[in-house]
Amino acid sequence: MFAAERQQEIMRLARESGRVDVLSLAEEFQVTAETVRRDLKALDRAGLVRRVHGGAIPAGHLDFEPDLAERDAVAAEEKERIARAALAELPVDGSIILDAGTTAARLAADLPADSPLTVVTHALPVAARLADHPGIALHLVGGRVRHRTRAAVDAWALRAYAEIKADVVFLATNGFAVDGGLTTPDLAEAAVKRAAIAAARRVVLLADSAKFGQQHFARFGDLADVDLLITDTGLSPEDARAIEAQGTEVVRA
Repeated sequence: MFAAERQQEIMRLARESGRVDVLSLAEEFQVTAETVRRDLKALDRAGLVRRVHGGAIPAGHLDFEPDLAERDAVAAEEKERIARAALAELPVDGSIILDAGTTAARLAADLPADSPLTVVTHALPVAARLADHPGIALHLVGGRVRHRTRAAVDAWALRAYAEIKADVVFLATNGFAVDGGLTTPDLAEAAVKRAAIAAARRVVLLADSAKFGQQHFARFGDLADVDLLITDTGLSPEDARAIEAQGTEVVRA
């Protein structure tokens, strides 16, 4: 069976059951799990499915938000490489905003315990990782907490970001595209992300390559708003050049 035929059959199974998983597909088609993951990545990039922990869901569910545990397990190795590369962008004795997102949380976990940084975040998982760091001055932005993302949103959060100007914001996104910009499923989260961009002198986007080409309901910025994209080597050189044409530097970690 050719890859295109296998991918078409994967799409049929996803539509019928609402979800497919890697191990079952590997057994069904008598191929390796890695081959199935490549198929799912290709379908994801084409906007036909969305990858989730252990498998994928059909594109009709595109704005379904998996919970944090599921999202953290997707592209875990790529996210860890992105987080390590982001350490080079930390200001010396400066201030940063850490957005809500699993890659931003990995960056928080990688921050040296004695970093003399001021960190502002509206993400509870990020704050929890940094609360015991002796060198970090941690500021937790308040607001209504969205249970799915554990992020504060709405008026309180927007007012807090309107009152500061940080050196760098490390931004997360559910999707990014040359034409579609930066998108996320929820309007309230989009508003806070937009405020965080405005609250920083430099914008660093942390996004694994599987999110490239994905577009969600709420748009909160353009690639032109981003100074640096840190992604993984799954982003092709051609796509990287298209992004850099928008004025955004690209690092493929």
